[in-house]
Amino acid sequence: MAPTVASPIRVVVIDDEALIRTGFSYILNAATDIDVVATADGVGAIDVLEAARPDVVLLDIRMPGRDGLSVLREIRARGWDMTVAILTTFDSDDHIAAALDGGAAGFLVKDTDPRQLPQLVRTLHGGGVVFSPTVSRAVVAGYLRPETGGDTRLVAGLTEREKEILVHLGRGLSNAQIGAEVFLSPATVKAHISTILSKLGVEGRVSAALIAERAGLLRDAEGTR
Repeated sequence: MAPTVASPIRVVVIDDEALIRTGFSYILNAATDIDVVATADGVGAIDVLEAARPDVVLLDIRMPGRDGLSVLREIRARGWDMTVAILTTFDSDDHIAAALDGGAAGFLVKDTDPRQLPQLVRTLHGGGVVFSPTVSRAVVAGYLRPETGGDTRLVAGLTEREKEILVHLGRGLSNAQIGAEVFLSPATVKAHISTILSKLGVEGRVSAALIAERAGLLRDAEGTR
């Protein structure tokens, strides 16, 4: 029997600049396991996403007509199962906050090394999170605020299995990597993570990981290793 060939990762690039759309498409389509199935600006984004139903969306945050945060909110409101990474030339804390609250799984500045883009898309598709270095510093500075009790109470509402998965999620592992650690299939891990996000009242993995960090769950897990 011939080996099963995995379907390419379907990507849509949304940006108001044609040069960015063309450049990202050219770079990503050079990878044999990635297919940029469509591009759009902010105004046409929702129609394109509805038709294409991609696995990964690279979404510009500042666009005339309709900005990326508005598009991200509608993606979540419609319940579409798409992993979204924000593209920007800025690393403003305000934009990071809004994107993370909206469930973004990554935040990339547009001058990211083109050679890294295919692997970043693979990471996103596998359930991982990606941040440009400047954005990572802003996340650490702006989101790892002192715990006030709310995060601990949220984590206490999880089952032991869910806490275990949340720890691995907080370490940045993909669904497949988490599955290997806890002896579950990636699909089962994904289902657990959906439940965890619902219980924590957040839209995305990054927000869940930050709750785990603030509640001391990651620190406690390190202490038992």
